[in-house]
Amino acid sequence: MQYKQSKFLIETIVPKDELIVSRTDLKGNITYANDTFTQISGYEVDELIGKPHNCVRHPDMPKKVFEELWSSLEKNQSWSGVIKNLRKDKGFYWVHAQINVVKKDGKIVEYKSIRTPISFKDKLKYQKLYDNIKKENNEKTRVVSYI
Repeated sequence: MQYKQSKFLIETIVPKDELIVSRTDLKGNITYANDTFTQISGYEVDELIGKPHNCVRHPDMPKKVFEELWSSLEKNQSWSGVIKNLRKDKGFYWVHAQINVVKKDGKIVEYKSIRTPISFKDKLKYQKLYDNIKKENNEKTRVVSYI
């Protein structure tokens, strides 16, 4: 897959003192997005509410990561890991995500995600790891071509 949109290669840096916070229903549709989420993702809040959270999923992310995420949540467990997200303008941003189940009267009612920035060193590490996972699982991998 070749990305011919130049913005696709532009990274937005998540500020060190900011938290990206969102909540979703049990199907993964966004029910809340804080201002930092809207600013970093490039979406307005009304564009996010009701949309599947995977609207910000970057194509560099292996399917396996999200299979593990959903498997953990379905087992009533939290999940944490590094994610590369896609901005509305096709740029990207990296975060460490912590996703927890939210219960009411002992029943899971939603999921809450808090995301924080990661180091440049970790971005390189995870990009290589995710590229390898995608190759191992016969998923399309990125080819960056400069025209």
